[in-house]
Amino acid sequence: MKVDQKGHSVTIKDTQGDLVSFLMKVTHEYKSFEKYNIIIDISLHKKLTVKQIKSFSSLSKTHKKSKKSFIIVAQDIDFNTIPESLTVVPTLLEAHDVIDMDEIERDLGF
Repeated sequence: MKVDQKGHSVTIKDTQGDLVSFLMKVTHEYKSFEKYNIIIDISLHKKLTVKQIKSFSSLSKTHKKSKKSFIIVAQDIDFNTIPESLTVVPTLLEAHDVIDMDEIERDLGF
């Protein structure tokens, strides 16, 4: 797991290739990231299933309640099959763009 903080965002990247243990580690260390917008980078994994991506749902829901963004970066998936409750994008650049838009919406009171 590699953690990179930039401004008001934290990017957490899976470097080991074990999605289940990565999710457990992120959940266990969540308190140290809760004040930031979170980007979960699982682009290392190829051929992810919707079920695997949905495993981040409870963490996403908890984080969004505190008015922060929770973005998952994944590649080679059908984005139409992902539930609307999760924000999944194909690149880190798009993840940062989504966070910027979310911040603007929060500043405007939406």
